[in-house]
Amino acid sequence: MASSLVFVSRPALSRTDFIAVLQQAAAQGLISKADENSIKTSGQRLVAKFQIEQANHPQLQQAAAEFVDALVAGGSLDYADLCLAAVPAELTNAPQLLLLMDVDSTLIKQEVIELLAAHAGREKEVAAVTEAAMRGELDFAQSLIQRVATLKDLPDTVLAEVGKRIIFSEGAQSLVQRFHAAGHKVGVVSGGFQQILDPLAAQLDLDHALANTLGITDAVLDGTVHGQIVDREMKETMLRAWAEEHQIPLEATIAAGDGANDLAMVAASGLGIAFNAKPALRNEADVRLDFAWLDVIADLVLDDLA
Repeated sequence: MASSLVFVSRPALSRTDFIAVLQQAAAQGLISKADENSIKTSGQRLVAKFQIEQANHPQLQQAAAEFVDALVAGGSLDYADLCLAAVPAELTNAPQLLLLMDVDSTLIKQEVIELLAAHAGREKEVAAVTEAAMRGELDFAQSLIQRVATLKDLPDTVLAEVGKRIIFSEGAQSLVQRFHAAGHKVGVVSGGFQQILDPLAAQLDLDHALANTLGITDAVLDGTVHGQIVDREMKETMLRAWAEEHQIPLEATIAAGDGANDLAMVAASGLGIAFNAKPALRNEADVRLDFAWLDVIADLVLDDLA
């Protein structure tokens, strides 16, 4: 079966520069021909897909990464100009897909714990711990307990206030709509908080949504997390469980996130995507998406562009 090489430009990259990239890919043997007729548009982005017959997928994936690295090293491109992905045939030929995403700094632009901590006057302190955890320098569960403790004695009304400030990542709604229109499933699993996530999941009509539950006593946050913490291992567990629920093989799953807490689900999925990610995840994922349009994921794996 044939794998696919998919080139997606960021909106600001010109068609001329995009064609030049395809021509260099052809010159280096990545694709057979830089066919301009293969270029489609997705909003302001350019998308070109090429089937690579009888490809060794791991080798193709490595070659694609090295190709982009060389363009960046040569000064003709920035990482934020182009997403190049090797997509396995098992995924593109699957009748149904499962997309699972992280929430904070992936589905949405912010880190919810930091928005909450601002109400307690502890935003800078909590942000520093969050950054270290996402780099993989701290145990996530312990860091979460430490950060949630700073929220103790805040009124639970802050949850609604913070919810109003949430901003979806560019293309988030379009991504979910395109996947659902094609008959696929979309879920999120978050190290954030269920009380914030539930309204977002309802707004997007997500198929699955799981996060941590903040402890609340007498309408006041008690500084604890109730139940099992959604950590790296839990994220992978939910990927496998929801895939099994829908009878979707792991080869037909996609996982996207931005930090070390997403490593396990990204590694277990059929296509793991690092979305504007920390090096701990970016260096391990199948796909590096270094510009802030989440619906590029749909460009990579769906066949819905005119």
